[in-house]
Order: sequence, then C-alpha cells, then structure tokens
Amino acid sequence: QVRLVESGGGTVQAGGSLTRSCAGSGYTVSNSCMAWFRQAPGKERKWVAIINSDSNIRYTESVKGRFSIAKDNAKNTLYLQMSNVRPEDTAKYYCAAEPFRPKELCYGLSLSSYYWGQGTQVTVSS
Repeated sequence: QVRLVESGGGTVQAGGSLTRSCAGSGYTVSNSCMAWFRQAPGKERKWVAIINSDSNIRYTESVKGRFSIAKDNAKNTLYLQMSNVRPEDTAKYYCAAEPFRPKELCYGLSLSSYYWGQGTQVTVSS
C-alpha cells in the first residue's frame, strides 16, 4: 500500500523559510517521479517542483531561485525547502509520487496519475 505522510507546514513571515517533508512507504523515491503541488483557495492544484529518478529537477517559474526540492533515498523521504517566501506562496501543499514513470518529469499528468500525501497548509504572513 502506497502511503505519503507530510510534515512541516505552518505559518511563516514573508521573507522567511520553511522546510516540508514527505515520508513514503509502499514505493521508493529513488525509483519514482516525485513532486510538490500546491492549491490556493478557489484555484486549481498546480505543480511546484519535480524530481525524477535520475534527480533531474524542474521548478515552476514563480518559485525558481527560492524553493529547492530534494530527496533522501535512504530515508525514502522527499523535501521542499522554501526560502524568501511571499504571501502569494500561501496554499495547501501536497507531495505526490508517480512510481510508474520514474524517468519522466511528471508535471503534465492528470492529477489522478499520482499518489498523494494528505496536504498541509502553508500560510505566509506579510
């Protein structure tokens, strides 16, 4: 059974930093395409950062230079380091795993293609 458990959300002031974690079971981050998505109130869920099994990485334009995605294969855990956060980064953040297309940069898939974490709210105060 695939399971993704997230931690590390909360409230942070603009300009501050926050690290999200996503611990997995039933699959391996080393052989999956892993992603972070976010969903603001009233908006669609959109990808933020992607890392595939070869550790190729993509970021959505609005977070480039501020967010960093990484994985620890030994701990089977995905991370998102968020720096210099802005109020517009406020959203519910979700980690996602796509274990069937590990070498793809899996940002263009249907949302139903992924296994999901429970989602955690990140609020950036100005």
